Amino acid sequence: MEDEAQHPSNPTPDQTLDDPTIHQKHASMLERLSNLHQTRLQNSLTRKSDSHSSNPSFESTQSFLSRFSDSKRSIESQLAGCRLTTATTDPNSLKSQLEAVAISIAELEKLVAENSYFLPSYEVRSSLKSISDLKQTLENLNSELIPKKKFAFRNKAAKKDQSSAAKGAAIVKPDPHLINKTSFEVRDSPGFRNKEGQVLVKDFKGLEVGEFALSDLNSCEVKLMGCARALFVHRLQNCRVYAGPILGSILIEEVEGCVFVLASHQIRIHHAKGSDFYLRVRSRPIIEDCSRVRFAPYCLCYKGIEEDLRESSLNEEMGNWANVDDFRWLRAVQSPNWSILPENERVGTIEISNSETGIEES
Repeated sequence: MEDEAQHPSNPTPDQTLDDPTIHQKHASMLERLSNLHQTRLQNSLTRKSDSHSSNPSFESTQSFLSRFSDSKRSIESQLAGCRLTTATTDPNSLKSQLEAVAISIAELEKLVAENSYFLPSYEVRSSLKSISDLKQTLENLNSELIPKKKFAFRNKAAKKDQSSAAKGAAIVKPDPHLINKTSFEVRDSPGFRNKEGQVLVKDFKGLEVGEFALSDLNSCEVKLMGCARALFVHRLQNCRVYAGPILGSILIEEVEGCVFVLASHQIRIHHAKGSDFYLRVRSRPIIEDCSRVRFAPYCLCYKGIEEDLRESSLNEEMGNWANVDDFRWLRAVQSPNWSILPENERVGTIEISNSETGIEES
């Protein structure tokens, strides 16, 4: 009995707290719980910090806006300089200055296209509106300073004397619709023009192709293989246009009842009616003054198209064909001017061949 009193098998609570081993284990457990709580707290703070101060999209947007603002100021300075030096600059030098400004505006537009995939829609619209204003200012300067060579078709040039008009008539005049919408010079570009009811085929492979133009076509089928830098489409009716990748931009104006299968870094569509667009595009397609236009993914196939898409950095489908910006519809609800083409109404894979023959460009 005495031994049991000295060495009890069931220690009392007071004895347990006095036991050094148990006390050490208890302290160790409290320390682990405290460390775990601190770790969780630190992770939570880190996540919050990352979301607010290290947001890649936020940083990228700020970087873009800074670059865009600097470039815009530089172009505005160039435009002001052209106006100030008019009296002391010979026409050829002035023309070169204006062409340099046009190139700068085109580069600024390319900057927007390359970054538009992460930019908020408002920033894209605002940036393109600024570019449109710069183009308009450049057009006005061209009209004022070099009316005979670039804008002989305008009313202002028509008021010149007959000798000036005769000189202007000898010059190939640029399409007024092109000048109103873009800064690219396309009057000397190759292309298909003024055709009806024909199959028009062009293979760009092995060629150094800058701009290519399609204008005033009716009920034609156009097949373009290989890569070009830019594509301009004007006044097409009831046409089918199948094109390989375009390295830069595609501008489409005044089309109706057409089907387009196109791949490009940037696509802008103006005054299109009742037409379908099968697209692969790096930035969001832009429409303006359009109605009843529908969109679906790119579906073109020809020998070597995978290599062409890879070289053009268009081999990846980013889904932007369905992310259309309507500049005439700024409400939060879906624009009534465009829609997704239902799958049961889409064409299948369209195959074209470089062995096909057609009318050469003019």
